[in-house]
Amino acid sequence: MSSALHDLLCIRASKFLQNNGFAVSFDDRFEAAVDTGERPDALGFRNGVSCLIEVKVSRSDFLADKKKRFRQNPSLGMGDWRFYLSPPDVVRVNDLPEGWGLLHATSKQIRKVHGWPPNTQWYSAKPTCANKQAECDYLYSALRRIKLAGYLDTAFIK
Repeated sequence: MSSALHDLLCIRASKFLQNNGFAVSFDDRFEAAVDTGERPDALGFRNGVSCLIEVKVSRSDFLADKKKRFRQNPSLGMGDWRFYLSPPDVVRVNDLPEGWGLLHATSKQIRKVHGWPPNTQWYSAKPTCANKQAECDYLYSALRRIKLAGYLDTAFIK
C-alpha cells in the first residue's frame, strides 16, 4: 500500500542517491520486469556498487517488511548497501537488521543516521552480498525499454 508521503520519499531517496555518487538511480515508479518479488523503493548504481533504500512511513509497515522472503534470506535481496529511510519517529538504530543503515527524512533534508560509509569504504566494506542477477535483470529491463523507445543509440554518440 502506498501513500503520498511514501511516494514523495521514494523520489527524494532516488535524488539523494544521485547527489551522493549514484549517478544511475531509480525510484519505485520504475517497475522492472524482474521476478524476484522485490520492488525497490530506490535503487542506485555506481561503478561496482549498488545501494538500496527501503522507505517506511509507518511502524507497522517496517515490522511487516521483516516477513518478506528477501529480508529473511538477505542474499536474495538487491543492494550491496541497504538503508531504511523513514521519518525520525518510525525506525530507530536498534531496530535495524544486521548490515542495514538508517536515514531519516525531515521536511528539508535526508539525514545520514547510521551506516553511511565514507567514500573510501563503498567498495571494500560492503555489508551485504547483493543478488547481482536480480540487479542485472533490473538494469536490463531499464535498458531494454530505452532501446525499444529508440534512445539507446544516443549513448554511442561522441
